[in-house]
Amino acid sequence: MITYIIIDDEHIAHDIIKGYCDMLPNLEFKANCYDAIEAIDYLSKHDIDLIFLDLNMPKLKGFQFLKTLSSPPKVIVTTAYSEFAIEGYELNVVDYLLKPFSFERFLSAINKVTAADSRGIRKESKETIKPEGQHIFLKQNNSHIQVDVDDILFIEASGNYTKVVAGNTTISIREKISDTIQLLSDNDFLQVHKSFAVARKHIDRVEGNRIYMGDHTVPIGELYKANVNQLFK
Repeated sequence: MITYIIIDDEHIAHDIIKGYCDMLPNLEFKANCYDAIEAIDYLSKHDIDLIFLDLNMPKLKGFQFLKTLSSPPKVIVTTAYSEFAIEGYELNVVDYLLKPFSFERFLSAINKVTAADSRGIRKESKETIKPEGQHIFLKQNNSHIQVDVDDILFIEASGNYTKVVAGNTTISIREKISDTIQLLSDNDFLQVHKSFAVARKHIDRVEGNRIYMGDHTVPIGELYKANVNQLFK
């Protein structure tokens, strides 16, 4: 799970970025900061993995703020000003997004974060790493069904429900797919489509835009190909 904060003096920018982040299961929101001073105070008390940083802010500009940090988290710049891009890369920002940016462009930036050396990301391992043999209870209608996480092949978004496919069993729970993935280890499960996440160890083969798992075939979404390509590195 990648924890993040948003630093921007415009409220609408916060809404857009958080809206995009809410579509991705591996991002965990921590705080809204509306100027760099507020961010400095927050970072003095909390560790986070990623900053979405605006540049043209009151009190202290974005790159001035970044230069004050001795060990900064990963940074994705979000700005309307293209002329500062070179300086941004000199400061080792992960990506430089020009407003307004699409979800596809945003996802490309996030993929750069997730593809980076995992040693550079402070993970909340106590919550996300799954011990062997872990079981979870999933609520289907009025029943709570115990499932061995190791048996889960994939999960699929289906309207207001998420289908959990474990062996020959399919359980439908009234949860968003993003919330369901948070029950599982992000080291073991990979989102490959806006409606699908698969267990890495159960993948038999990847061919074209399809993942084959036993008798099941899962599509690969255009925006998630970078996630799948990480399997081959």
